[in-house]
Amino acid sequence: FVELCKSDPSVLSDPSLSFFREYLESLGAKLPPAAYAKARASAVDESDEDMADAKPHVEEVEEEEEEEEDEIIESDIELEGETVEPDNDPPQKMGDASVEVTDEKREASQEAKMQAMEALSEGKLEEAIERLTEAITLNPTSAIMYATRATVYVKMKKPNAAIRDANAALEINPDSAKGYKSRGMARAMLGQWEEAAKDLHVASNLDYDEEIGAILKKVEPNAHKIEEHRRKYDRLRKEREERKIQRERQRRRAEAQLSTLSL
Repeated sequence: FVELCKSDPSVLSDPSLSFFREYLESLGAKLPPAAYAKARASAVDESDEDMADAKPHVEEVEEEEEEEEDEIIESDIELEGETVEPDNDPPQKMGDASVEVTDEKREASQEAKMQAMEALSEGKLEEAIERLTEAITLNPTSAIMYATRATVYVKMKKPNAAIRDANAALEINPDSAKGYKSRGMARAMLGQWEEAAKDLHVASNLDYDEEIGAILKKVEPNAHKIEEHRRKYDRLRKEREERKIQRERQRRRAEAQLSTLSL
């Protein structure tokens, strides 16, 4: 065996004889390069195998990224209740808040309101609007005048005009139940179910009446469906983003492993 090693030192490079090489080295022996040839080749092969194992993992992560999930497309919500087309008329005449309101003007404003109520009882909606506009011009500081005109616009199926008047009423009096009620009804006509439900609940808390309760029974189911729909898709988008982050982490780990093996 010794003669064989002398004639062909590469025999010692066999991995199974690594213990013998180490023993000789421990005695101070200097072995020729040929004694390490197979050992080095084996180490390179193992490294190549490790890198080969790592590459598919990187490619697998990259393939997952390439096969990224499609955008989440929201399904339609089945809602009940009738809506109307938005009214696009020019904004109605509003009062001038800087005008001084005298007692005479207040009385005249109240008289105009009474005439409007009489016209309303007779189904003369346009005339009622004219008389209420007159009342608002005489007393632009009255929230009830704006809120009353808003209710007439609701009857005329002019929700945008009703919302403008309701906003004016609530700006003057933030606790105007009639303002919240008329705005809630107008928003329901536009299909703004969640906003309508909020307004109607506030109106109900301030001054409940049976009409508010009846409208809420129609509005609330739609508002709940929209809220549940939004929560569902918010959750799906969050889960999708978490999966995306997880794939990115896996890709980075795989790349780091491949980089380490290549060193």
